Amino acid sequence: MGWILVVLAATCEIIGAAGLKLYSKQKSIRNGILYIGGFGASFGFLYKSFHYLQVSIAYSVWIGIGTAGAVAVNMFLFGESKSLGRVISVMMIIIGVIGLRTLS
Repeated sequence: MGWILVVLAATCEIIGAAGLKLYSKQKSIRNGILYIGGFGASFGFLYKSFHYLQVSIAYSVWIGIGTAGAVAVNMFLFGESKSLGRVISVMMIIIGVIGLRTLS
């Protein structure tokens, strides 16, 4: 159950980051809801995951998934650079998240 909550938290964080990007370009209610709602739900799910998982592991995995997801969303939806260095860096984050999940 804890891992499901962490994945939900990370997904909401990615939505919140995309909403923040959209809100910075055009301040609308929809973009504000994506931004604030995404981050708010993310913190709620993350908090709940602490009841099942160690805080250090849950937080690290949440940050890793959220960071990799936000970079991917920005590369594919908002046209940010898809340089080899960025792709390798994101892959290293994912490997680290998998390692933490596997070893905990």
